[in-house]
Amino acid sequence: MSKKAFISVLLIFLLLLSACGGSKKNDNQNSGSKQNVFGTGGTLIRIVSGSENKELEPLIEQYCKKNKVSIEMTYMGSIDIMRQLQAGAANYDAVWPASSIWISMGDKDFKVKHTESISLSPVVFGIKKSLAEKIGFVDKEVSINDIMSKINSGELKFCMTSATQSNSGACAYLGFLSGLSGNPEVLTKEDLQKQQLREDITNLLSGVDRSSGSSEWLKTLFLNGNYDSMVNYESLIITTNQELVARGEEPLYLVYPYDGLSISDSPLGYIDRGDKNKEKAFLDFQKYLLSERVQSELQKLGRRTGYEGVFDENKGVFKKEWGINTDRILSPIKLPTADVIMEALNLYQGEFRKPSLSIYCLDFSGSMAGKGEKEVKEAMDLILDQQKAKDLLLQANPSEVNQVIFFNSDVIDSIIIDPSTEEALNELNKRVKDQSAGGGTDMYRAMTEALITLETYDLNKYNPAIILLTDGESGGSFEDFKAAYEELGQDIPVFSIMFGDANPEQLEEVAKYTGARVFDGRENLAGAFRSVKGYN
Repeated sequence: MSKKAFISVLLIFLLLLSACGGSKKNDNQNSGSKQNVFGTGGTLIRIVSGSENKELEPLIEQYCKKNKVSIEMTYMGSIDIMRQLQAGAANYDAVWPASSIWISMGDKDFKVKHTESISLSPVVFGIKKSLAEKIGFVDKEVSINDIMSKINSGELKFCMTSATQSNSGACAYLGFLSGLSGNPEVLTKEDLQKQQLREDITNLLSGVDRSSGSSEWLKTLFLNGNYDSMVNYESLIITTNQELVARGEEPLYLVYPYDGLSISDSPLGYIDRGDKNKEKAFLDFQKYLLSERVQSELQKLGRRTGYEGVFDENKGVFKKEWGINTDRILSPIKLPTADVIMEALNLYQGEFRKPSLSIYCLDFSGSMAGKGEKEVKEAMDLILDQQKAKDLLLQANPSEVNQVIFFNSDVIDSIIIDPSTEEALNELNKRVKDQSAGGGTDMYRAMTEALITLETYDLNKYNPAIILLTDGESGGSFEDFKAAYEELGQDIPVFSIMFGDANPEQLEEVAKYTGARVFDGRENLAGAFRSVKGYN
């Protein structure tokens, strides 16, 4: 084929491709979110949503094709959705978080209306069935105190999302607090100050084996790892079991604590700015989601559409042998007021959660000079300056350990802060600000140095993680790091934040090997940094 003919064919192909009514995808790194656009014409509805709704994209795409409407889905964490509403959510026409609490806490100007629950999913424990039988949780009413006693005896550990970064973690945590408080009508600030509750919740959270910033990624982590239990949405544990059974592995048994059950109600609401055409288009889309056909499709995904029962054709999804009883009416806790929730979240982050052991490997090679060096220092300032960290619900627990390893082609310096007092963190922050860039790059040497530190701690007392920030392709040897990692013999995730000309293949190789993630900070390093801290 001649060059001219090839170009003609290519142009025709591109025109045909652009005429198709599929979705357009864009990584919106400035907000740490993902945008997917469905449909190509008509009214545009911009929705900020929890990431759990990604699995509904085929249903959204069907609607857009049939009704000639465009829907832009932007995915964010629950706390970020709340903050968007507090700031006016100017870039969005609708909000679709996992739970109503984020609307009630964020919508200070009462602009959100027409709010309807699209589906329901209780937040439950999923425990390997053999273990659930061994500890006596099968076919039994289980309380939060029953769970705590098994954690205290060392019989149970679990994976969970961060209560300050993910809705499933926040809902589970509020349920824990309610159950440990004796299941009051509603949790109060006075309850949070009771010494027994503070001791009990700290003991319960000591059972967290791995933390995650995302409910969906927690499921992936569980499927790829060797864990006994996780706290997650009922719907995600159902799909986890479907995959486990397909692999010929043992499924999880679902446990619904009767005195601390929280339910995510997936509310979809309209942000009213006086555009009647957009409001009409929104209401039509919402009506579609609430139609019997779509509600049945949601049940097929393991989501409930009411507090009792499911359609006959979907009963096989909710298997009784997995501990699920759809004939039983769900009785969730009554959620506390917004100020109590915020107080509880601050206590979780600053006192109650299992302490982190965070080792930051900061790239100060020559290529970092200028913009990269400035961004790393700004990102670390958000974590180390405790006033700024508190605004993001990322403040340090005094019992946690923080280490910074400065590296280029070698380890430049290493500083450990233990305990993590505000004064000590301020000194570390000053040290980071004083560091200058120069030399080559060897991230593997810095990570190996981090493993040497980890050998000196009882890691059962911490949520340990190595957090790597780098902008270049690294020299050194992955195999040398791998040998040191295997010698340590511990489950230590190595999270990476990539910016500049960092080699994604090298970083993905490390993340996959250690059960972690790579975050892209090339547009907003500080935003990526916040995301990675949700996993630690």
